[in-house]
Amino acid sequence: MAIARPVRALALAAVFILIFCFYNIFQPRDGPHDLSSLKTKADFQGTIERDPNLDLTGEPVGNLVRTSDAYAPGKAGTARIPATLLALVRNEELDGMLQSMEDLERTWNHKFNYPWTFFNDVPFTAEFKRKTSAATKAECRYEVIPKEHWAKPSWINDDLFAESVKILEENDIQYASMLSYHQMCRWNSGLFYKHPALADIQYYWRVEPKVHFFCDVDYDVFRYMQDNNKTYGFTITLYDAPKSIPSLWPETTKFVAEHPEYLHENRADGWLTDKIRRPVHNEMANGYSTCHFWTNFEIADMSFWRSQAYEEYFNHLDRAGGFFYERWGDAPVHSIALGLFEDKNKIHWFRDIGYQHIPFFNCPNSPKCRGCETGRLTDGEQWLKKEDCRPNWFKYAHMD
Repeated sequence: MAIARPVRALALAAVFILIFCFYNIFQPRDGPHDLSSLKTKADFQGTIERDPNLDLTGEPVGNLVRTSDAYAPGKAGTARIPATLLALVRNEELDGMLQSMEDLERTWNHKFNYPWTFFNDVPFTAEFKRKTSAATKAECRYEVIPKEHWAKPSWINDDLFAESVKILEENDIQYASMLSYHQMCRWNSGLFYKHPALADIQYYWRVEPKVHFFCDVDYDVFRYMQDNNKTYGFTITLYDAPKSIPSLWPETTKFVAEHPEYLHENRADGWLTDKIRRPVHNEMANGYSTCHFWTNFEIADMSFWRSQAYEEYFNHLDRAGGFFYERWGDAPVHSIALGLFEDKNKIHWFRDIGYQHIPFFNCPNSPKCRGCETGRLTDGEQWLKKEDCRPNWFKYAHMD
């Protein structure tokens, strides 16, 4: 008996839908060129490259200083240079801070005993001091941020700030309504290194609560920075939310037009302005790729932040109001300044330091690492892989 034409059409449609469903369920998700799991393809014109952390990773090339009795705790530690582990942390984040300290002490600092300097906008509790000081043999310093460094500046209009928050929230910008978050971003961008407690300190390693360190590091990272003429070290570089920083690049170009003398001849401006890989990001950020070093991990020489070029740049941005009227973070501010005003060869990828800040990782292929899946960028959704800006850093700068 012949099957009616409408029935045949329905049957074919059902088969097509079944095939489509099976394809979407069982197609490979983690192939090097698979973008099917990305939330939007219009803003991603690249590929998910093979992670270079899959290659065997050793220690960086250059002069490396090992531990010795000269790194013993206390005054006996004559080998230590002016440097500190630095954390901006609240009393209620104690457990998360202890987790981070345990990891970093186990993998590195128990060999070198560099001091910890903790900052808070209120005094630390006795419990916080007792438990953190018990987590290390190194000296612990507890500092309160001066009110004039933390308070909202006098030139910020409260009504405009309130209206700006509404716009940010409409654009799904995280933490938009948290005044303390805006204050934190401003302090981390251009005020932390002015604290009197850091007056005699040149280098710092920023550590946040609830982060993980996976790999044994057997050399003094601060001496590595000093002896090899490095200004800044990172592990992860990502794209930012462009709607959180729409006027940051226009303000930067204004500043550069007024001060072209601060531009370094070997700068990484291609990394900052690339519009090929994430074209919509670049358009929405008005010419900025939004690539930035993820500053919850940074090892840096504060001489750069204390330079005339950076000081004038920060002051220009501060007066523009974007730390409050938008959500300018210290990550893009630091990164833009480094990309424009510093020699890109003085910026170092610490690929050998295994690190996690949810939801991203730096996981090297090294026998010194434990608990970190080699080559993993994220344990979140697959679309997060497009947030990796290392391919552009490698393209426009280097892999060292």
